[in-house]
Amino acid sequence: MNEFVKVILGSAPEQTGVATLLLSRPPTNALTRQMYREISIAANELAERADVAAVILYGGHEIFCAGDDVPELRTLDAEETAAADHALQRCIEAVAGIPKPTVAAVTGYALGSGMNLALAADWRVSGDNAKFGATEILAGLAPRGGGGIRLAGTIGESRAKELVYSGRFVGAEEALALGLVDEMVAPDHVYDAALAWTRRFAEHPVDVLAAAKAAVTRSGNRSVGRPTDRMVDRP
Repeated sequence: MNEFVKVILGSAPEQTGVATLLLSRPPTNALTRQMYREISIAANELAERADVAAVILYGGHEIFCAGDDVPELRTLDAEETAAADHALQRCIEAVAGIPKPTVAAVTGYALGSGMNLALAADWRVSGDNAKFGATEILAGLAPRGGGGIRLAGTIGESRAKELVYSGRFVGAEEALALGLVDEMVAPDHVYDAALAWTRRFAEHPVDVLAAAKAAVTRSGNRSVGRPTDRMVDRP
């Protein structure tokens, strides 16, 4: 049984066909090697369930995910670090590869690999007080698990480099303008707004949704930026 990651099926009529992949490692949902494995298991389960048409990725009312558990990473030797990097990559790819509409409901902070996890979803809804950031450099690290590439695919390469090199926090309004967030709502309404996104698609046949997602997704990664972003990146 998973300790820090849970799959919850909606019980109310408006939640039929919607499942929540819940991160539950208080107080910050910092990602450990165990959490990488548990997220992968949960994502693979959701991918296979015929009774699930859409998925909400959620960290609870207070915080989505503050990134990797850096103190744990500091204890690893080179071989263990490489194994952890592969486990994180598999975890992110498992979420991105769920063949159903996915929405990240972001409260509080989505930092480092936590932001990468949110970017693995098809859309993101955040509270107007949420903070995002590619903060790995502040801990002397580079983005892991393909986070830099996924970020560049979402907001454009030059903007991604600025965030990765600086490690600065991005407020919800700027995140919305950059394309990190697709909708911004009051903090108490984040989950409900994510549910509203999923309800738009939950009545479609699961196999048709899977085919539709595959038709616009390349290798499980949102690797093609918006046209305006590509124009910005030109020298």
